[in-house]
Amino acid sequence: MARRLLAAATVLIVAAALLVAAWPQPFGLERQAGVAQLVALRGLAAAVAGVGVVALLLIALVSRRARRLTGTVALLLLAFAGVNVAVLATRGSTPAGFQTTAPGDLTVLSWNTLGDAPGAAAIAKLALAQHADVVALPETSAATADAVGGLMRSAGSPMQLLSLSYDHVSKSRTTSLLISTKLGEYRRDDSHGSTPTLPSVVAVPVDGSGPTIVAAHPVSPVPGEMGNWRQGLDWLSQRCGGDTIMAGDFNSTLDHYAGLSVTTATGPGDLGACHDGARAMRSAAAASWPTSLPEQLGAAIDHVMASEGWTFVGFRVVGSEDGAGSDHRPVVAQLRPGA
Repeated sequence: MARRLLAAATVLIVAAALLVAAWPQPFGLERQAGVAQLVALRGLAAAVAGVGVVALLLIALVSRRARRLTGTVALLLLAFAGVNVAVLATRGSTPAGFQTTAPGDLTVLSWNTLGDAPGAAAIAKLALAQHADVVALPETSAATADAVGGLMRSAGSPMQLLSLSYDHVSKSRTTSLLISTKLGEYRRDDSHGSTPTLPSVVAVPVDGSGPTIVAAHPVSPVPGEMGNWRQGLDWLSQRCGGDTIMAGDFNSTLDHYAGLSVTTATGPGDLGACHDGARAMRSAAAASWPTSLPEQLGAAIDHVMASEGWTFVGFRVVGSEDGAGSDHRPVVAQLRPGA
């Protein structure tokens, strides 16, 4: 009897844990330690669960006494893997082809460079190849971003540099932003502060004509920074109103934004009033981090988002730079003004 009770309790605990890990939003746990990290890696979690299913079935075959318990847990793991695969399938992972550029279109590139690791030449080459109008560069020093701007200017694509550093000890505590001069003059707006621990840059047009552009970099949800991570996501959700484009390393996936959405005339946003370009183009399951894992197994934490005045007509995760030195893949989006 005691053994049956223990087995039943084990099944209930495993079932509850897998339910929360697969769909934490109804319980309000998507930004809690442990759950936040696990739900960000749905592909990897599904793969590990699949391995667990095979291992438990092998145990069930050789141990008659454990057969019922291991078989039941294997079924739970199989269901857990199935839910994660289904969620990723609905989000899509096929790169969305870009359209012929129309008047007013903007191409936005974001690349967390892990402290300038790829070098200015590689960053500029990618930005020029993508015809980027906006380049968000978390963990990129002002000196390297300025060198990128110089290379782009020499190639006929002049950019203006806005950068924010919390200190000069670690390059991770600097975020840089390049904006094409064809968009008019921009200035850094510090009136709303920034994200804790790691900086996010807010740029506004000097003449008031044009979108607010945010280069985002909230701190990652690691022990000791969970509160700052949540505060950073709150701050970003509050920045996305009016005419806004946000790009950068958000250190979060779509699963973390429950309760941070604002509903507008066109429906609820993904973060604040902003819509996620990857979700809009059905590419939100393609992971941008880490480069050491395939896109199907990592986390889609690098984003381009925009308010309702912009329509996404292209988005992709750039996999060609996996050997460039950064642990992040660049992401690039094409946006078009108007509904």
